[in-house]
Amino acid sequence: MDLFGDLPEPTQTTGKGYLSSDTGSSKDSKTEEKPKTEKRKLDTESNGTEQQLEEKKWPQGDLGKQQEFDSQRAFVCVLSVPGIPRLKGYVAARKGEREEMQDAHVILPDFSSQVSSLPSQVSHLAYFAVFDGHGGSRASRYAAQNLHLNLALKFPKGDAENLDKLVKKCLLDTFKQTDDDFLKHASSQKPAWKDGSTATCMLVMDDVVYVANLGDSRAVLCRGAEESPGKFATLALSKEHNPTCYEERMRIQKAGGMVRDGRILGVLEVSRSLGDGQYKRCGVISTPDVRRCQLTSNDKFMILACDGLFKVFAPEEAVKFVMGILQDEALEKKEGKARQEAQFETACHRLASEAVRRGCADNVTVILVAIEF
Repeated sequence: MDLFGDLPEPTQTTGKGYLSSDTGSSKDSKTEEKPKTEKRKLDTESNGTEQQLEEKKWPQGDLGKQQEFDSQRAFVCVLSVPGIPRLKGYVAARKGEREEMQDAHVILPDFSSQVSSLPSQVSHLAYFAVFDGHGGSRASRYAAQNLHLNLALKFPKGDAENLDKLVKKCLLDTFKQTDDDFLKHASSQKPAWKDGSTATCMLVMDDVVYVANLGDSRAVLCRGAEESPGKFATLALSKEHNPTCYEERMRIQKAGGMVRDGRILGVLEVSRSLGDGQYKRCGVISTPDVRRCQLTSNDKFMILACDGLFKVFAPEEAVKFVMGILQDEALEKKEGKARQEAQFETACHRLASEAVRRGCADNVTVILVAIEF
């Protein structure tokens, strides 16, 4: 099955409406961008009946597959280990106006239990991830099912030297393995699956956070100001990948692809992703951007979310929105829950709901990770 059968042949020619290589940065382009909706515009031809990705049975608490996307509850995961931050994960997901929920997420506050042998200098691992599918939900679901399993198998073992370098390499290898495996499976289907997915994955190793991301889902950290109580800053933990970015556009054009209306071949809105086999020869890659951040006692929480949130919220605005709820003394305490837990749960759900209220028609998934030293 040819994954590329419905695409035009790649070309180096640029013309009207294209971002050519001599325009410099995307800000200098005269190209008029159309309003962005779905990451991939719908195909004009039907692919026939779609085969469904085989469901796996999940270990209890491993992945919130039974989540009700428009429910008013959150999954709360708590783990307390002496000497390292105490992390609590909350999730809220909204289908929005889409016919299908194509997002997937994973919350594993005790990822250590899935790694056979931790390096001697590591006492605890946690893992959180958001996947935003396009062209279907199979790539995002596959990534949610398999990426953390590949990560566990590849994680450094024993008395590892240069651990930081090894962890980053492990993340790069994990993304490549997951992408290769999905593409192999997708190409074997009849008709071939053409789904793709962004990915923002957070690995917390004791008090160090590694974020590996592809596409336009994001991760941000809220850090309080040490000398100014009540004030806080928003730190970006991820990098957005879209074809209007200069470096991304140059890679795409070098590979023979084109950028039209801010999309690859006028169709795909992201320049890095899992899946999207028909665009791999056009410069779309699965190599994530990996960032490292040392947590401090001034850190309050982290937000991982798909672009459904950030289409209507600036990162600083999302952090301010959550802080406003956490500082609301009038917020009613929920029965059977500590006040702080109720505040974070409420903040997570209100943030997702507010994105929908502001007119985001896309799926919205938000993971809010509370940090307590």
